[in-house]
Amino acid sequence: MDILFLCGSAQAGKDGVGDYTRRLCGNLIRSGHKAQILSLCDQQVISFTTENQEIEETIVVVHRIPISTENQQRLIWSQRVVRELEPDWISLQFVPYSFNPKGLPFWLSSFLKKIKGNHKWHIMLHELWVGMDLNDTYKSKCIGLLQKNLILKILKFKKEVALSTQTDVYHYKITELGYNAQLLPLFSNIIKNLESCLETAKDEVELRFCIFGNIHHGAPVEKFLNDLKLALSLSEKKKRVKFFFIGNCGSAIAEWENVLLEHHIDIEVTGFATDSDISDLLLKCQYGISTTPYLLNQKSGSLAAMFEHQLPVLCIARNWRTKNFRQKKFLNLTEYENQASIIKFISTKFIASDENSLESVALKFVEGLK
Repeated sequence: MDILFLCGSAQAGKDGVGDYTRRLCGNLIRSGHKAQILSLCDQQVISFTTENQEIEETIVVVHRIPISTENQQRLIWSQRVVRELEPDWISLQFVPYSFNPKGLPFWLSSFLKKIKGNHKWHIMLHELWVGMDLNDTYKSKCIGLLQKNLILKILKFKKEVALSTQTDVYHYKITELGYNAQLLPLFSNIIKNLESCLETAKDEVELRFCIFGNIHHGAPVEKFLNDLKLALSLSEKKKRVKFFFIGNCGSAIAEWENVLLEHHIDIEVTGFATDSDISDLLLKCQYGISTTPYLLNQKSGSLAAMFEHQLPVLCIARNWRTKNFRQKKFLNLTEYENQASIIKFISTKFIASDENSLESVALKFVEGLK
């Protein structure tokens, strides 16, 4: 099978969807398929370029169109790539903000209609629209309505389109629009370092928690830490606690740092780190923390990375709820509620599953196209 993936940007380490697509391509190529990437709005190049990018010792051909390109020229270059590859499928990896800084790519549906060829279409909806949260602002709901209408136009540009998405809540929303979508789990972009020389997370006198990547606002940090200290005080073995902040955590890290220091809890902030260093640090920890709202964790690359490193994860996040939807419980992810939920969490062990493995996801992706 020959597949051309369309995404926004393809700069390694700069775009999560680009990294996801590259790793998926690599696995498909190793499985005997042909796969290439075309980035339509690349922010890291100034001219159209075709290059070889390596992932897990596999070369992936990547075509990159600058974001500043006029749409007519973008179509000419895209059509050239399609004509040369003659793919069986074109897979659009959709995130609204990948194709427009304001998340409103009004041009995209008409652009896709103009791409000629004998291929079939697949759309992976990594994100839908903002404003789903019952507590969202009026402005967010207005922008979300525009994004929703844009997505409907994209879904209607062809009579038959194969659809996938990553989260139960997005699957529910797509069903409400009258479409069927395959639920395709997210795999980690951080590959587990099997040759790590660092100490492993077996220290019986120290509990190590990690927060990886962007921290979401609104987490009940103070309440959580008070409950954590109470929970540990009831434990038979008194243990030190240390928090690792890995990668670019964003501005919301300040609240966590301040509260942790007030509670006299050790912290380590790495800032930018290579994929190999990130893997080493994850292997040092016993537990992960996610600040992504519970219903949206299936689309969290940080969570997928912690699962890749066999860390049970505690979700400490703002209350995010959407109309008429109730989420089932997730494997290896506990929603923080109170002291009792922490006591239960720190006594749990990671349950091995291949649901988020690259191989499993790639196989499911291919099966969904047959």
